[in-house]
Amino acid sequence: MDDDTLRTIGELARLTGLPVKTIRFWSDVGVVPPTDRTPAGYRLYGSDALARLDLVRTLRDLGVDLTTIQRLLAREVTVPEVAHAHAEALDVQIRTLRLRRSVLRAVARRGATPEEMELMHKLAKLTDQERRRLINDFIDEAFEGIEVGPEFMAKMRAAMPELPDDPTPEQTDAWIELAELVQDPGFRAGVRKAAEYQARDTATGAADDVAANRALVDLVVARAGAALDSGIAPGAPMAVPVLAELAGAFADFFGRTDDPEFRAWLLDRMENGNDPRYERYWQLIATINGWPVSISLGPAFGWLTEALRAEMLRADVLRAG
Repeated sequence: MDDDTLRTIGELARLTGLPVKTIRFWSDVGVVPPTDRTPAGYRLYGSDALARLDLVRTLRDLGVDLTTIQRLLAREVTVPEVAHAHAEALDVQIRTLRLRRSVLRAVARRGATPEEMELMHKLAKLTDQERRRLINDFIDEAFEGIEVGPEFMAKMRAAMPELPDDPTPEQTDAWIELAELVQDPGFRAGVRKAAEYQARDTATGAADDVAANRALVDLVVARAGAALDSGIAPGAPMAVPVLAELAGAFADFFGRTDDPEFRAWLLDRMENGNDPRYERYWQLIATINGWPVSISLGPAFGWLTEALRAEMLRADVLRAG
């Protein structure tokens, strides 16, 4: 059989291993047109049909649609252009599949309900732009109309969750938790409360001394942390000197006198202006972006809050007695 021989669909099927039905369909859409027909109307194909079939099969295996194949065979587009476009499309598909895999693993770990799984899937498949919009909406609502300083707002805007194409289980969990957190009205209210305190500090100049602020935080972590490690309960007598040292440091920082009125104010600030979920927000951002997660300040500041509360209760008992 020489190169000028015309072949039937059945012969092409035997030579290529393709089903007759597939060759007929590709012929119908025009990617492998017949060269001639028999007197009975059956299609006949020339020698170039084998090369075309091999090319079409390769392109279909790579996911190229028939419309694009028609344009390629008609020389409307080039092979490099098709390859580039489909490589990008595959990148998107791969990212999507990886995220789906991460969601399924998270569902398996959490033992999620069908409703939770649907929510997790919706959150995980958001695009980078949609994730940024979600965080920016939270920032806009939490800080609108509050003067917290341009540097603080720049930090908030710059710290966006950048979920990688192939996130770890921890990153997937962190993103889902973060997305749920920033949509929680209670969390938004807590952050806004903290922002209002910060705005007052900015107005009085207390927030300007970054070094003094850092030193104060370090002192709380050191002294309250040591009390925690030693098993000193916030309401125990041994907590009194620790509380006196820390309350005095806060009074100095804010330019006030350490008296019962100040400690009542400080307790209110600790209870309402230091939502522990605010720290959790930054921990989740760090986990998603692969940044080092800082040591939690929550336990130390929680101890200080409890010590202040215990002192207020003691004072109330004394007054009542």
